[in-house]
Amino acid sequence: MNGVEHFGWVVFGVSLVALAAILSNRVSDWIRVPAPALFLVGAAVASDLFPALGSTRVETVQNVVTAALIMVLFDGGMGIGWRRLRPNITAVLSVGVAGTAMTAAGIALFVHAILGFGWQIALLLGTALSPTDPAVVFSVLGRREIVGRSGVLLEGEAGANDPVGIALMAALVGTAGMSGGGAVLSGLGEFAREMALGGLAGALGGWVLLQFMRRLPLPSEALYSMRTLAFAGVIYGLATVTGGSGFLAVFVAGVVVGDPNAPYKREIERFHSAVASLAEVVAFVVLGLTISLHDLGRVNALWPGLLIAAVLTLLVRPVLVGLLLLPIRLRLGERLFVLWSGLKGAVPVLLGTFAFTSGITGAERIYDIVFVVVTFSVVVQGGLVPTVAKWARVPMKTTQLEPWALGMRFREQPTGLRRYRVATGSAADGTAIGDLAVGENLWISMVNREGRLVPVGRDTVLRAGDEVLALADAERTDADPGAAFSEPSTDPHQE
Repeated sequence: MNGVEHFGWVVFGVSLVALAAILSNRVSDWIRVPAPALFLVGAAVASDLFPALGSTRVETVQNVVTAALIMVLFDGGMGIGWRRLRPNITAVLSVGVAGTAMTAAGIALFVHAILGFGWQIALLLGTALSPTDPAVVFSVLGRREIVGRSGVLLEGEAGANDPVGIALMAALVGTAGMSGGGAVLSGLGEFAREMALGGLAGALGGWVLLQFMRRLPLPSEALYSMRTLAFAGVIYGLATVTGGSGFLAVFVAGVVVGDPNAPYKREIERFHSAVASLAEVVAFVVLGLTISLHDLGRVNALWPGLLIAAVLTLLVRPVLVGLLLLPIRLRLGERLFVLWSGLKGAVPVLLGTFAFTSGITGAERIYDIVFVVVTFSVVVQGGLVPTVAKWARVPMKTTQLEPWALGMRFREQPTGLRRYRVATGSAADGTAIGDLAVGENLWISMVNREGRLVPVGRDTVLRAGDEVLALADAERTDADPGAAFSEPSTDPHQE
């Protein structure tokens, strides 16, 4: 077989695996198990059947998963945006930062006191298992619309606590040869520096990227999406080489550019969503190839892993993170939903690989235990998320895809064009267009209702969930007419 034929077989095999991973999302819907679980376990099975697949170096796995997480976190930040994050920023920081540290301490204490592990391994396990995972959380919640703060809180936590967990692990590994108060102070200093520099790099980098998106035209539509992807890599690299958290930087940058308008913004968002989906598949497949299911029992990882997973799910997170949620205004059902939905995934497994590269004794057992906990979290917790949401009375519905688009292109930004979504209980909900109190400076031209166009007339009655496209008089400076679509009705006769 010559080189061209060999390369053809490689392309065929890789493409076939990619196609199977994409189609597995349909299987995921049928069996109610999140797709990342299929990627992770399927790759682990494949590495046992074909040992050559598991020969990838740990450092290569770390680099591949890091690149994938850059894409996932940047896309996740854009999906949340500052407008959604701002009212919940205190809760997100509380759960994402303090919650991660408290969870790490709680797991470490349990592993040391009950399972008898040494403090070094206990702290490594606690730190590796403390963050939730954006790839899994975004995958589980991606096509499900959640009413209230719980969805934003979970997405914000997943984006914020990954940099926290990675910074904690870096600080812990960096102080492996130290002891006493010096190790604690050094670790805290390293952690604070990474968070501060990463947040600053993300905010500044996101602002600069937004200026590029708005003010620097490019000769091809395709280049706009490629520019934002390359810029996300630049932000990560600069934050990392200056001693900051590159993961926090790209997440913050995504939040900064998430809401503002820019040329080809929708195309950029679709591109990054597709890239993040591909990155999710790659990350879980590569991580799964590093695991040998045959060796899990031999290294005594299966039962400790299942016990840690149960304690983490039913005791550590409900108690410690639940305490942080007490001052946050949430219904009881929303609290229970948030506490259950703290899913683990690629980031804990990535943190587990750091045990290998740090040369710590017992690294193989740490890694296998993390894999067991992650598999339990993705399969059991992730699979039960819709059931828990229903039991906790958290409104959660699967949004239907809309493969057909109707749009227009403009040379300049259409300043008078407005897009609104009719909120439940708003003044527009159940009101005819002719009776809307929006003045004479707003003309509704299109209504999208559940993926179908609705004929527009004075007698057309709007409903909650309708997407309304309107043209406003740019010369008028009075109150935003969009309040009629978002604020509660003041008419006592309106149902």
